[in-house]
Amino acid sequence: MTSAQSGAADTAHSASGPVLVKREGKIVTITLNRPEDGNRWRKEMLFAFEPVVEALHRDEEAQIVIVTGAGEEYFSWGAFDPAIRGSMSKQDIVDFVLRGSRLRDSLEMVPQIVIAALNGKARGNGVELALACDMRFVSDRATMSFPEADMGGIPGGGGPARLPSVVGRARALELLCSGREVGAEEMVRIGFALALYPYARFMDEVMAFARNLSEKGPIALRGAKRIAHTRLAPGLREARQLSDELRAKLEWSHDVDEAIAAHREGRKPRFTGK
Repeated sequence: MTSAQSGAADTAHSASGPVLVKREGKIVTITLNRPEDGNRWRKEMLFAFEPVVEALHRDEEAQIVIVTGAGEEYFSWGAFDPAIRGSMSKQDIVDFVLRGSRLRDSLEMVPQIVIAALNGKARGNGVELALACDMRFVSDRATMSFPEADMGGIPGGGGPARLPSVVGRARALELLCSGREVGAEEMVRIGFALALYPYARFMDEVMAFARNLSEKGPIALRGAKRIAHTRLAPGLREARQLSDELRAKLEWSHDVDEAIAAHREGRKPRFTGK
């Protein structure tokens, strides 16, 4: 085992850790392991995920990475809702969002082919994690949504920058601005996911696909990914920078405070655009 492999394995911790890592030959499976909390993207999840991704950058043996969620209901139910936001300082929220964004940027740049296996519901930051992967598969229990507009916000983990290249500009704007929930069949139809499988055999199908890819030439796999990413990188970089700037400013807006107050008072928010 190389030092990089050992580093990835060391992050697996125990079965109770927030992030589990399993290696099968050239395939590494990363599992978000807080099903009782919807596999939410909380600090402990972020901090546990960072060294796993860092190790992958140095891992010469792994060729395929799968990211999935533990349990039968959630891939990842995002990071925030008005109650969670209201319990954190604005600067803490900005720091957390930007640190998560850097992690997704790093995940996107690992040399391996990264597959998001959406076993269940994904929302907000959970969808943005899937978008940082190279391809996505969904089970028949999967859904995805961006609820940030309902809270007067903008997705801060790279969603607005990455989604247009996956589903097209118009569809991306519709999903980001409406906040509606999309089912598994529609995710395949609009190009967000490559395929849909019944939950009972979902991970078997994803693993079969991963094993097939892992048998291909490493130079071919890593080279194809580098070329594809280079084609999109200049515009993506500018969009990501703008996303970080706008998301940081947003936290001090009246609309964000209004969304939190409206949730606390059990009413609809009255947004002013300020």
